[in-house]
Amino acid sequence: MNFLKKIFYFGEQVDEYPVRVINEREARAAAGLMFLLGFFSFLKGFLTADYVPERVMIIAFVIELGTRVLINPKYAPFMILGRLMVRNQKVDYVGAPQKRVAWSLGFTLGVFMYWLVFKEANMGWMNFAGCVTCVVLLYFETAFGICLGCYLYNVFAKEKAQLCPGGMCEIKKLEEIQKFNWGQIVAVIAFIALMVSIPYFNLLNLQDPNMVTFENFDSFDWKDQ
Repeated sequence: MNFLKKIFYFGEQVDEYPVRVINEREARAAAGLMFLLGFFSFLKGFLTADYVPERVMIIAFVIELGTRVLINPKYAPFMILGRLMVRNQKVDYVGAPQKRVAWSLGFTLGVFMYWLVFKEANMGWMNFAGCVTCVVLLYFETAFGICLGCYLYNVFAKEKAQLCPGGMCEIKKLEEIQKFNWGQIVAVIAFIALMVSIPYFNLLNLQDPNMVTFENFDSFDWKDQ
């Protein structure tokens, strides 16, 4: 029984923290790896109709999240790789309870995707929506450190989440450096308008027939170049 307790648990107990904790740097590194592989496997299936990488990634996703939630995050393959990549960085402790909620949600989504693809052989809009949801959630975790589990945990749990990523649970008032002004908003709008205008109005001669594109790749006259 003691042996099983050393394996089957969620989060590490660190003396100075009131709840079990996870290293956020490892979690974000693992999410980044899963996002990278998931994005390219989804893209390959979407562009070439070769769904083998996507199916492999669904299995990997279920195994990874299942190991985290049902066994122990420290034995999850992507978490181990994440630890290897950030082992020389300072540990960033975050609360484990809300992470378990978020990863349980991901595990449920992964099981649903497995059933949808392998049991129902459904490659329609539901499969598309599921893959996009997984990729987006992974991207938001690795790029922005946004913890969906923190919000859900606070909704359903009696006690509020503690040690949230980026201190989001403790922040009550924005610092001056976190606020926006109208100049910044205008800068973003102008940037988006410029990026849309370049291809729409053929600025910078992007539609030059002498340039290689997806549309003319097969018929492009390489000898003249």
